[in-house]
Amino acid sequence: MSEAQQPVYVLPEGSRRTIGRPAQRNNILAAKILAETIKTTLGPKGMDKMLVDSMGDVIVTNDGVTILQEMQLEHPIAKMIVEIAKTQEDEVGDGTTTAVVFAGELLKNAEELIEKNIHPTIIIKGYRLAAEKSQIILENMAEHISVKDLSLLKNIAMTSMTGKGAEVAREYLADLIVKSIISVYDLETKSVDKDFIKIEKKTGNGIENSSLINGVLLDKETVHPGMPKFIKNARIALLDLPLELKNTEIDAKISLTSPEQLQAFIDKEEQMLKSMVDKVINSGANVVICQKGIDDVAQHYLAKSGVYALRRVKASDLEKLSKATGGKVVNNLNDLSSEDLGKAGLVESKKVGDEEMTFVNGCKNPKSVTLLIRGGTSHVINEIERAVEDALGALVSALEDEKVVAGAGAPEMELARQLRKFANTLSGREQLAVLAFADAMEIIPKSLAENAGLDSIDVLVKLKAEHDKGNKWSGLDVFTGKVVDAWKNSVIEPLRIKSQAIKSASEVSELILRIDDVIASGKREQPQMPPQDMM
Repeated sequence: MSEAQQPVYVLPEGSRRTIGRPAQRNNILAAKILAETIKTTLGPKGMDKMLVDSMGDVIVTNDGVTILQEMQLEHPIAKMIVEIAKTQEDEVGDGTTTAVVFAGELLKNAEELIEKNIHPTIIIKGYRLAAEKSQIILENMAEHISVKDLSLLKNIAMTSMTGKGAEVAREYLADLIVKSIISVYDLETKSVDKDFIKIEKKTGNGIENSSLINGVLLDKETVHPGMPKFIKNARIALLDLPLELKNTEIDAKISLTSPEQLQAFIDKEEQMLKSMVDKVINSGANVVICQKGIDDVAQHYLAKSGVYALRRVKASDLEKLSKATGGKVVNNLNDLSSEDLGKAGLVESKKVGDEEMTFVNGCKNPKSVTLLIRGGTSHVINEIERAVEDALGALVSALEDEKVVAGAGAPEMELARQLRKFANTLSGREQLAVLAFADAMEIIPKSLAENAGLDSIDVLVKLKAEHDKGNKWSGLDVFTGKVVDAWKNSVIEPLRIKSQAIKSASEVSELILRIDDVIASGKREQPQMPPQDMM
């Protein structure tokens, strides 16, 4: 009689393991669900999502990355898909929905090939070939742009904002965005540092009351009520030091034996503070913006001299002020001279909504500007901010690469057409994967059509016919339902939106297709507290 075989436990209790096809199906399903969720937000006729968190806070948006970040996702593959959106947001600032929808479609098409017994490694090889070929096709397709093409830049900003909360005032906002980008554009390096475009949002008024400040807007008011409310032809001292007396490094006791000594001590302190203020005034400054504190006595003397002063201003704002006004940030009062002062046409204190704010405006050739965004409610204003940031990101990408393409699904249709021609040059099974990649490209125009309530099959047939005739910019006008020349219709996007979306989506799809075994550990039990009598 043989002994009963002892079971072998390799994984801890409570672990779950999925192997082979079921693992691949589950992973692909998670990606498809996410892509389906945000597909309806794509394009000018895309719908919005309302996200309510556990605290009851509400976000209404159709921004792909915001939706994915706010969804509390558990599935590890879903988290990988979110990374695509984050990369797209960091690299380009726009096109997050496109990237995720494309990744979902790549995996969906790969699943159909796996069902036909084509090995995942062959699909991965085909996808890699197609992705590399796509970058070459896109480069050849793209048109050149420069900082002087103002109408093109405005069209890029408007295309980016179409279908978002800012659409009602997109032309006005696009003007402000283009002006802000041109202000901070560096001609030598051909780059834009987006950090020097500050976005301030205040509830109240309408979107059309938003404005561009040629300088910096500070969420601060003057430190003393006796100070002037505005200063014309401002000469600004930017101080990274306190206008107050430092405490001693070590605890010190001062023994005073008579009232005269106490008075002399107070007088000396006051004299020291007055001397600090005199150094500022002697430099010719009539505005003081200080990163640290300003003593009450110093405030009094500054007010008496008609100086406009702010304290505890953020270091990042001080840096923006330096760029805008041409002033130097000084951290030693003895070094302060008239050459260190920044200049602005007007520094004034104004009420915005229910808050007093300081406008440092009218700077000559500012390298840092502020966009003040207004809107009816906090939800509206947050969505406008996201739209403006997307438009800024799109413009920065376009100017850095100096390459743009038309939108409206035109580049995707052209890519699909040229990839099919490329697939015919391949002899192995990779050809099927390249064709699947080409089919996946068509999900973008297809989704645009579906979201506009159009028949997607009819639209794709018409688009294919136009592209076969050699009209590379033929895209879908979702408002009329007709196939039009997207370039002539001013639907322009940066090349980087398309190239980055293809890179991220194909790489993550390849990574997911490689997984054939998912081992999920069981949740650890919380250590129990020992009984009271054992403590």
